[in-house]
Amino acid sequence: MPAEYLQLHSSPKAWNARGAQAASALTLAAMSLGYGVVQLDVTIVNTALDAMGRTLGGGVAELQWVVSAYTIAFAAFILTAGALGDRIGAKRVFMAGFAIFTAASLACALSPNAIVLIAARLVQGLAAAILVPNSLALLNHAYADDRARGRAVAIWAAGASLALTAGPFVGGALITLVGWRAIFLVNLPIGLTGLWLSWRHATETTRAPSREIDLPGQLAAIGALGALAGAIIEGGALGWDDPAVLAAFASALVLAVLFVWRESCAAQPMLPLSLFGHRLFTLTALVGLLVNIAIYGLIFVLSLYFQRINGLSAWRTGLAFVPMMAAVLPVNLLAPRLAERIGPCPTIVVGACISALGCLGLLWIEVDTSYWMICAQMIAISGGLGLLVPPLTSTLLGSVEKARSGIAAGVLNATRQTGSVLGVALFGSLVASEGAFMAGLHASLVVSAAVLLLAAAVIGIGAPSRG
Repeated sequence: MPAEYLQLHSSPKAWNARGAQAASALTLAAMSLGYGVVQLDVTIVNTALDAMGRTLGGGVAELQWVVSAYTIAFAAFILTAGALGDRIGAKRVFMAGFAIFTAASLACALSPNAIVLIAARLVQGLAAAILVPNSLALLNHAYADDRARGRAVAIWAAGASLALTAGPFVGGALITLVGWRAIFLVNLPIGLTGLWLSWRHATETTRAPSREIDLPGQLAAIGALGALAGAIIEGGALGWDDPAVLAAFASALVLAVLFVWRESCAAQPMLPLSLFGHRLFTLTALVGLLVNIAIYGLIFVLSLYFQRINGLSAWRTGLAFVPMMAAVLPVNLLAPRLAERIGPCPTIVVGACISALGCLGLLWIEVDTSYWMICAQMIAISGGLGLLVPPLTSTLLGSVEKARSGIAAGVLNATRQTGSVLGVALFGSLVASEGAFMAGLHASLVVSAAVLLLAAAVIGIGAPSRG
């Protein structure tokens, strides 16, 4: 071996460069685990709904709260979580989020009843909101080079998509082999590994003590979203004219008005209302909300259909969702090419229409409908989703100044998670009536198709011609 080679590759400078590359790669691994476990828990729970209901008791409303408690906290806290990372350091906040997520997962697994499980899921969602924006901030800090950063973010996003896809399959396997509590216990080794990698290899970001936390706005956002979801969920169980349901709707309206007022006058609002002065930003945020109402509400109802109506085991229910989830990733990769050819807004319209057609194609679903006939429509629904999400994200980020891209991404995440909350609440209420599940499922499909077509119209008609 030439002496020059040995000198070059054994010098302190070379060792330092390789050490920095290894630290960046291991930071990427930790951040991917953080984002991945958040996405895993979005879908893995759906396969456990029936098993949870049999073990802990309760009806559809309790199962809706198990799903919605997570997404309510996720949606409501994600903007503040990013600001908290700016203020005291993203590494410190990210590690705290991972520790809380891991502890909450253990609490979920040990829950003796539905109330404790719902409370633990709420804490889990709070931790999920902490993990997502701060993992991206730490990645941005770990990779100085633009190209390297772009590749790292692509790996980070792909890992989350893989976790989202694997959720039903992994959940079904764990429930069949061990029991439903195992879907939460699997988070423990992930959390401990992510914590160790973060502690050892992630570099703390620069703190900005002047960055304020909008606590009144945060409390109003949580209250408004929680009250609205509660009103819709309990409306299906108690009746829409029940005094408690009407009071919850009224509270949601009052808190929403207070939230808007607070954000309009706060020095450093959690949601800068000036963003909505950008027409394309407003339209794409609205489309994100509508699409998640339609898709995630439908996934919740189909999970109950496979398990409670068709009697499928958790394992077979997980397998039933694999084609649907697996279709998203390859179509995600095709979407940018189509957007380059016909434009991002027309691509969003095409994706929303494909998903709507898939919903309409399922209208004839009955108790004994062949799975393979259902599967084809499920793939169309998820394929449309995979087609519209990349151009939706890039269009929203491109509609504002680069300096505000972080808060814009946070708003998109918050609106999409809000859509998930409302979708599960609304569609769950439609199937909650005793003996009326199939009528509620058909109504859910009609609502899904209508909401997706509305999303297509919003962006197709409302977007500027250059969009």
